[in-house]
Amino acid sequence: MSAAEEQKNEKVHSGASKDLLDMMMNTDNNSLEQAKIVDSDTLVSQTQDRLWRALKRRFQYDVSLQPGQEFLLNHVSTKLPLVIMYADLVGSTNMSMTLPADKLTTIIRAFTYEISQVIYNHKGYILKYVGDAVISFFPASYNKLLACDRAVQCSKSMLTVVKNGINPILNQYDYPELNVKIGMDEGENVIVQYGHDRSSLIDILGYCMNIAAKITSLSGANKVSIGQNVYEMLHPSIKARFNEAKFNSDEWRYTDRHTGQIYKVYSMSDGLA
Repeated sequence: MSAAEEQKNEKVHSGASKDLLDMMMNTDNNSLEQAKIVDSDTLVSQTQDRLWRALKRRFQYDVSLQPGQEFLLNHVSTKLPLVIMYADLVGSTNMSMTLPADKLTTIIRAFTYEISQVIYNHKGYILKYVGDAVISFFPASYNKLLACDRAVQCSKSMLTVVKNGINPILNQYDYPELNVKIGMDEGENVIVQYGHDRSSLIDILGYCMNIAAKITSLSGANKVSIGQNVYEMLHPSIKARFNEAKFNSDEWRYTDRHTGQIYKVYSMSDGLA
């Protein structure tokens, strides 16, 4: 091939690459954003490094609600479709009665920080910390399918980070292993700010919040449970890994607001993580 032909081909490939980039940018930057998500092995490695240093008193965990509050500030007093996720540490009440305060504090700090890092890595936001639970949200205004997929992939990474990142290090220092249960749902939520100052706390209220909290309370340790709205947005290959959960009427009374039928919940089958 001549030099002129090579130069021509380079221009063609360059033009094609630019067209491809433009196309990806015009589809909500989905492909580019997905490429930025760190793989689970890297998350595990980072978690182990931080936790090891924290147990050696060489690392201080620092969490912030600012990114989530800044996002919600633009939507105060409106209804916003979100995927709401609860990640709840299992057995913390028992740990609070059996562990020294400094050990329990280290565990809670490590858990909330590492779970938060997984959420941020999957383009989610932290809403708040409630005791040993991390409550987060994934904006779903522009692409519900992507938001639900990110939330489910995030939950898988959470289980992996706890199992392969946190617990092996805790075992070395004679700390109890951690277990987490995760629940989520998607729907419209009201964004409420308690006060008129920009720095006033912003919270989320709605049916979806209540359902996600209840789903989490009924989920088993190291399991992911999702509401019907999330389930219906997932790819068939991911749906296949969830089974419909069966609850008695005393446990579950939530209904689908559109059909009036009992709102369905699906739980992760073994092996998803």
